[in-house]
Amino acid sequence: MPDKKAPQGNSATWRRVNPVAGCPLTAALAAIGGKWKMIIVYWLAEEPTHFAELHRKMESISRKVLTQQLRELSADGIVDRCPASRPSERVVYSLTPYGRSLLPLVETVRLWGRGHLERQQSS
Repeated sequence: MPDKKAPQGNSATWRRVNPVAGCPLTAALAAIGGKWKMIIVYWLAEEPTHFAELHRKMESISRKVLTQQLRELSADGIVDRCPASRPSERVVYSLTPYGRSLLPLVETVRLWGRGHLERQQSS
């Protein structure tokens, strides 16, 4: 019987494997693809934010999935997790300079999505 996978924990050194070696598109989709990552980047572009505030802005995401997505974005160097100096303070998430390089892409996708919604509504 095969061993179960060990949990990833809080390790920031874990990296997803690019399913198509050397392909820049699959590398990009591994880093920012999926349902939530670009939305997280969008909200963090406004200002550094606490976990609870991000969760309020994205009501339909579970806490577990938000935690997972933030860990993956952090592991890829897109999001910075700044732990509080005291236990009573909250952790703050912000975009790294590398994460900010995604903002033109996020804005382009947002504008395309707006046009796509309008197209769907008119047909």
